[in-house]
Amino acid sequence: MEHQTKAQQDKAAGVTKAEARYIRSSAQKARLVVDLIRGKKAGAALTTLRTTNKRIAPTVEKVLQSAIANATNKNEDLDVDRLIVSEAYVNEGPRMKRVRPAPMGRAYRYQRRMAHIVIKVAEKEA
Repeated sequence: MEHQTKAQQDKAAGVTKAEARYIRSSAQKARLVVDLIRGKKAGAALTTLRTTNKRIAPTVEKVLQSAIANATNKNEDLDVDRLIVSEAYVNEGPRMKRVRPAPMGRAYRYQRRMAHIVIKVAEKEA
């Protein structure tokens, strides 16, 4: 029995992915927006993102549009109206460590977080 990786399974199922890496927002904040579109139709997800009042929403919209474009580029006779957001998740990226001056000559350390956003779209079976 041959074992397939997740990428091989996705390719066989016709799943297309787009990814934005090193986005300057915390993964926690990005997940709030990504959770809104998971499992929705691609058109409805774009509408949701355009009306979401969060700083990260335009970036997530850009990734979704890229995933849709990748799907149409991969398969010419694809019906865009039947695309759904099959997977959408946010991983933590590296952290930039910074120093902020504090009273009495001391310094406080803080971290600027980054995120990797991944969105996968697939054609819904009729």
